[in-house]
Amino acid sequence: MDYLPIFLDIRGRRVIVDGGETIAARRVERALSAGATVEVFNDALSDEFRDLIGHANLIHHTRPLQDSDFPGAAVAYGASDDPARDAVLSASAKSYCVLANVADVAEYCDFITPSVVDRSPLVVAISSGGTAPVIARILRARIESLLPPAYGRLAEFVGQFRDKVSDTLKKTLDRRRFWESALEGPVGDLFLAGATASAEKHLLAELDAATKDNPGKKIGEVYLVGAGPGDPDLLTFRALRLMQRADVVVYDRLVGDDILTLMRRDAERIYVGKLPQQHTMQQEDISQLLVDLALEGKRVLRLKGGDPFIFGRGGEEIEKLAQNDIPFQVVPGVTAAAGCAAYAGIPLTHRDHAQSCMFVTAHGRDGVLGLDWEVLIRPKQTVAVYMGLSNLKYLTDEIAKRGVSPDMPAAVIDNGTRENQTVVIGTIGDLAQKVEGADLKGPSIIVIGSVVTLHEKLAWFAKREESHYRMSLQPQGTL
Repeated sequence: MDYLPIFLDIRGRRVIVDGGETIAARRVERALSAGATVEVFNDALSDEFRDLIGHANLIHHTRPLQDSDFPGAAVAYGASDDPARDAVLSASAKSYCVLANVADVAEYCDFITPSVVDRSPLVVAISSGGTAPVIARILRARIESLLPPAYGRLAEFVGQFRDKVSDTLKKTLDRRRFWESALEGPVGDLFLAGATASAEKHLLAELDAATKDNPGKKIGEVYLVGAGPGDPDLLTFRALRLMQRADVVVYDRLVGDDILTLMRRDAERIYVGKLPQQHTMQQEDISQLLVDLALEGKRVLRLKGGDPFIFGRGGEEIEKLAQNDIPFQVVPGVTAAAGCAAYAGIPLTHRDHAQSCMFVTAHGRDGVLGLDWEVLIRPKQTVAVYMGLSNLKYLTDEIAKRGVSPDMPAAVIDNGTRENQTVVIGTIGDLAQKVEGADLKGPSIIVIGSVVTLHEKLAWFAKREESHYRMSLQPQGTL
């Protein structure tokens, strides 16, 4: 370690900044946000200062920086990009024992400025010791995406109860376990969801329970999480957070290995996948399994492909949980129609093609189609059909019988968003025949409507993996 990582309290103290361009503005902005009184020296300030000018703690000097400006200063930044000015600042700072940092001149620096992720009062600082600042910025961007802004407010929230917890739980280990349980459980989840009052209620209840000798057996919790159509990059931040917390995962056939690898390594895995006419476990048994696992005190992740509330039978599962007073959370996922169509370059709506989109399933309770055909064939509408591959011929024939042109564009997207994605493009008149020779394995989604004609122009995935596509665009029809 070449530098000592510290956070410096400069509230109410003087900070000197020499320069008037972008780097100087960033130094001024950071120092002001930390509560310092900042004096900036330059004949003029660039547009980068427009939101800073007028700040009560900012003083602008148009004269050059002088040796007499240093007594009493805590920090001095050189940001003029002028070697002569930088040398003067460095020498004066050393004379008056002021910490100095001069941009891009390592020999003049007593400290370096890290890349910062600000979730005040939580702050993450990243440094490469000046050797690779670009890597530090890349890491900062990644942490920014993984750390929701609400975590700063969560830190302020729990800070309000720090003294109460310390007074109640005298042992350091007990306090640590309490905070881990609270923040990794309902208290943290409720606060991050915006339910501050409920979070406070749960925190106080958990604190009260922690003081009892026999608090009783604790019931677990179920997380009903949508895993999206396949690409792990489409998971939500909340989904990833819960995946790392769960003790056991109950997952479907549509959840790929790339997503399962993001689970906690020591989590138990239970497969409950279903194929047509071939169920590993009946739905009623799956729902009961979730209840049983939660009653054992486990944190259960119910991981479902797509979105759990769009043809995912998630509603049935939480009904069972509610009947048994099992706490649960529901995390939406990218549904197959949205994700697969996007990766295939088929917008579900478009001003020139479709002003509405309908999601339907071709697989009912008894495995029989029960669709409102007159509603499906409305003009300027896209229809996305889930679980319809085995009924594709029947589906297209029924649509054609109702007067829709056989030239109406249609597509089947197989294994959408994944590396082995395959798209078959055709019309309702010939799509079933084309699919027969495509050897599709599923899962698949069918898209019907003139938006399919945009596929060739918009399919970025196709440009990356053209070998996975079988394209045959047909003239635009009218739905």
